[in-house]
Amino acid sequence: MPPDAPVRLSSARGKWILTATVLGSSVASLDATVVNVALPKIGESLHTGVAGLQWTVNAYTLTLASFILLGGSLGDRLGRRRVFVWGAWGFVVTSILCALANDVGLLVGARLLQGIAGALLTPGSLALISSSIAREDQGTAIGLWSGLSGVAGAIGPLFGGGLIDWIGWRSIFLLNVPIALAVVYIAKRYVPESRDPHAPSRLDLPGAIVVAVALGALTFGLIDERLIFTIAGGVGLVIFVLIELRSPFPLVPPRMFKSRVFSAANLVTLFVYAANGGIFFLLVLQLQLVAGYSPIKAGAATMPVTLLMLILSAPAGRWAQKHGAHWPMTLGPLIAAVGVLLMQRVGPHANYVSDVLPSLLIFGIGLSVMVAPLTGAVLGAIPEADAGIASGVNNAVARTAQLLAVAALPGLAGISGAFHDPVVFASGFDTAMRWCAILLAIGGLIAAIGLSDVKPRRQPDRVDCLPHCAGTDGPALAPRSAGSQPQPHPGH
Repeated sequence: MPPDAPVRLSSARGKWILTATVLGSSVASLDATVVNVALPKIGESLHTGVAGLQWTVNAYTLTLASFILLGGSLGDRLGRRRVFVWGAWGFVVTSILCALANDVGLLVGARLLQGIAGALLTPGSLALISSSIAREDQGTAIGLWSGLSGVAGAIGPLFGGGLIDWIGWRSIFLLNVPIALAVVYIAKRYVPESRDPHAPSRLDLPGAIVVAVALGALTFGLIDERLIFTIAGGVGLVIFVLIELRSPFPLVPPRMFKSRVFSAANLVTLFVYAANGGIFFLLVLQLQLVAGYSPIKAGAATMPVTLLMLILSAPAGRWAQKHGAHWPMTLGPLIAAVGVLLMQRVGPHANYVSDVLPSLLIFGIGLSVMVAPLTGAVLGAIPEADAGIASGVNNAVARTAQLLAVAALPGLAGISGAFHDPVVFASGFDTAMRWCAILLAIGGLIAAIGLSDVKPRRQPDRVDCLPHCAGTDGPALAPRSAGSQPQPHPGH
């Protein structure tokens, strides 16, 4: 078979291609979610406080958010399989560095590099399906990829929590090594190479560098409460916008934001995923530091949210396809906000059934109502040819929102130095949940005003996914050439 011939999913080669993409997207996303569960043990082992834990999470998100669009463009130009394999090799090396780190500075440095590897690996996952699998099988392939990634997202924190309990936090990084090596082997043996013949002749390197420096300065300023760095980061983002307006090959094409619906949907994404980033960073800490849960119990605690999304997101997407995204995107964040406010019941010795589960069920229902219609609104707001880059922009917005929320919320809640004081941390957690509820409510209000009478032109082929699921904080990204294919949402 010629290397560029479409591959049927029913063939052995087609199944191997699907396996490579599922493993690739899962290793990138699970690394983010399982690390959240490990944070208390990392803090104890490396003798660091909340700021060190913020950087442990945000170092990965920072470089991933900054370079994920560039990673998609590199795959289009240099070869999607090649860049996908580079990302997998990067995960092998950086995961070993993370596991060997003996202080938080080394761990943060390794996580920065790991985010770059993720930015190379993540975009290729869905792109390889759309470029390699026969068109008549792509819907089935994307559905299987979505479902299998969702299963990985559901069991990942539970499995990771068990590893942390039994072996230690370093094991969650070493677990990446055999998975990433399997991705390399399968991709090189079975996945055909592909490029986009219409890819831009130049890369927007100035834009990528400026946005990375700007987000880095902003993150440092928010975590360390350094106003000068916060201002510098804000100025850097303004410079990034000016570069994009003038660049002939922008990472973020300004023309897309001429669409009111696209702009409003990305604003909703900004506020909702900022709330999600704060919630999942602080909730696992609250469960372990204050409620006394073990890592495995804390990892299992959030599974209902993932399971609800797996069950309800597809029906929500079908409803929005028929009736429009306005009401799901308005009511979903508001329902989720109620669940977040109920999380204030998670205190010392919290009972899971009466204190934790109700809030997670309501929160999960709210997210499930919203996420698939959000993807449909983003993709339906722009021409079919721009669907890939539109999904990538939305993905980057979600990552950036999570990055800034994890940087800012502990300081706003007064718990930056409260890692070893459960009483202070519990009080700050309640304050942070109120902030997250406000962010969700603002997202719902923006949807109510900006997305009235919106009806997506097409329904997403897969369930959108949040940062704590498989696929954000390892979402896959549909590149420019993946035209009609939607991205797995960061969301998750």
